[in-house]
Amino acid sequence: MRSRIYVYDLRTHSSKLIFTADTIWEAPNWSPDGRYLISNSGGMIHKLNFRNDGMVEESEKLKIPEDYHCNNDKALSPDGKWLAFSASQGEEHGSEVYLAHADGSEVKQMTKVSPSYFHGWSPDSKTIAYVAQRPVGGKQYDIYGQPATGGDETRLTSSPGQDDGPDYSPDGKWIYINSNRSGKEEVWRFPATGAGENDAKAERIVSDSMQDWFPHISPDGKRLVYIAYPADVTTHDPRNVHIVFKLVDIHNNKVSKSQKVLVEASGGQGSMNVNSWAPDSMRFAYVTYEPLQ
Repeated sequence: MRSRIYVYDLRTHSSKLIFTADTIWEAPNWSPDGRYLISNSGGMIHKLNFRNDGMVEESEKLKIPEDYHCNNDKALSPDGKWLAFSASQGEEHGSEVYLAHADGSEVKQMTKVSPSYFHGWSPDSKTIAYVAQRPVGGKQYDIYGQPATGGDETRLTSSPGQDDGPDYSPDGKWIYINSNRSGKEEVWRFPATGAGENDAKAERIVSDSMQDWFPHISPDGKRLVYIAYPADVTTHDPRNVHIVFKLVDIHNNKVSKSQKVLVEASGGQGSMNVNSWAPDSMRFAYVTYEPLQ
């Protein structure tokens, strides 16, 4: 599978190809200082430094030990000091959430039960949010939070079905997710302290004719970008389906009811699972895929 990493610029309304590889690369995440991306490939997380021409080059693997098989759910903390990531160790163990220094050193396990998938940092770098299946073997995935210093996890949603992709608003007041609680994948949000009893505080904010996944808020809080899958694709697992990146404006925490189509591409799993906005809130990174000829 050929991977192509692009950067979309809202000012020029265009995408720039910055990296190509004939292997699978996934879910680029921008460093808080804007100097590099991190992306996973082959079970490892790599640092991709930006060159003066705007392209990136593979510079190094992070220091995560090779017995950790990293998936595409990872992100650097807003203060740039920490890396949260999801990985499995051995065939018997599912995905768990881990914390390390930004260079991947001194890995610490955060969750005690799998499957658990990291997705978002609070803006003060003190809390991580992840999606997890509890009880294990069930059909329900909910959103959980945990202090970055460690401790017990807090269940934040409880609706039957699947919640996924928790992403904090920059002011720390909201967590945005995708959820199929209404019968199809749509974008919802709830207070960062939790959705309340029976998720009464959760509100649907984006609904269209497609399956909507992985909402990500720009650092300035003014925009939301997400991936829309075809209506008949009910999981985010396919990697070579027709996807659409859509943008929604946010003003004073009020989300616009209209969506703008930015990019149509071949992609899916790995294209934009985690927040990939640049610090300037004008650009975001994404990946497309195509079979090798």
